[in-house]
Amino acid sequence: MDLRGVTMPPRIPVSETQIDRVVSQFYQRVRSHPVLGPVFAGHVADWPVHEEKIGRFWRNALLLQRCYDGNPMQVHRAAGDVKAQHFPVWLSIFDAVLAEELPQPLAQAWSELAYRIGRGLSFGLPQSGETSSVPYLGGV
Repeated sequence: MDLRGVTMPPRIPVSETQIDRVVSQFYQRVRSHPVLGPVFAGHVADWPVHEEKIGRFWRNALLLQRCYDGNPMQVHRAAGDVKAQHFPVWLSIFDAVLAEELPQPLAQAWSELAYRIGRGLSFGLPQSGETSSVPYLGGV
C-alpha cells in the first residue's frame, strides 16, 4: 500500500504558530538562565537558525510533518557539556512556557511528550561528573 501523500492527523493538535511561539519563548528564557544559558551559548551561534531547526523538530514530533531529519541524541552527546542533570531544568522551563502559551490540555499533552523525549535523551548522556568522548558535530 502506497502511503505517499497520505496526511496523518497530528499527534497533538497545536498550530505551527503555537510551536513557533513556544520555541521562541523557551529559548528567550534559556539564554538568560544561569546554568543552561552558557551551555547553549557555547554551541548556538545563530539563534534564529537554531530556533527554526527546533521548530521543525517539534512540527515533526507534534504534527507529524516529516520536516526534520536531525539526530538529537548524537548532537547532545557530541556537545560534551550537555549532561543528564540539565534535563530537569530544561523541562521545568519548557513546562512554564507551555503553561503560559497553550490551553491546559495541549500544554499537558506536549509536556508529556517532552518528558518522554527528555528521558530518552538523558539516558544517553553523561551523568554528573562524566564527560563525553564523542566529538561535537553541531546543531540539533
